[in-house]
Amino acid sequence: MIDSIKRLREKTNAGMVDCQKALKESNGDIEKAIEILRKKGVTMATKKVGREAKDGRIESYIHLGGKIGVLLEINCETDFVARNDDFKTFVKDVAMQIAAANPIYVKKEDVPQSAADKETEIIKAQLKDKPPAAIAKIVEGKLAKFYEDACLMEQPFIKDTNLKVKDLLTSMIAKIGENIIIRRFVRYQVGEEIKG
Repeated sequence: MIDSIKRLREKTNAGMVDCQKALKESNGDIEKAIEILRKKGVTMATKKVGREAKDGRIESYIHLGGKIGVLLEINCETDFVARNDDFKTFVKDVAMQIAAANPIYVKKEDVPQSAADKETEIIKAQLKDKPPAAIAKIVEGKLAKFYEDACLMEQPFIKDTNLKVKDLLTSMIAKIGENIIIRRFVRYQVGEEIKG
């Protein structure tokens, strides 16, 4: 049992007691225990999402020999968490994600309706030769891909593409025990066109 708890802790970063309970509930099956812990973490994280987050960190990240730079603000509830090593690592990982994947918005809700409408119009124009019955389904899929490219929270995490950034955020909220908000960012790249 001790070995199983250790393995489960290594895979999930969950606490000893939580791992023990999950293994008991899953009759020692590690994969089921992981699923139990994930569900519990998501439930706990969902409860914390409405809480106010006024502390946090501003992180700067410079990549590719000074060719790409990111300035990022992530909020949490307390200064204690803002100084926590896990939180600092999370913030740095998100800054690296922004440098590597070049999102435009934090989340889908931040995308202006006009931008979503324009993207839909472009997709439909590309599909004018397709049968009308297929167009709606294709538009839905291509729009989902647009959000995945444009929105940080929808992007596959660069260090583990099985996770989206929003999944990483949820697991961090569950682990830390406070609401965490990726508030805003700006990404600079040498030579990029300045939109005005």
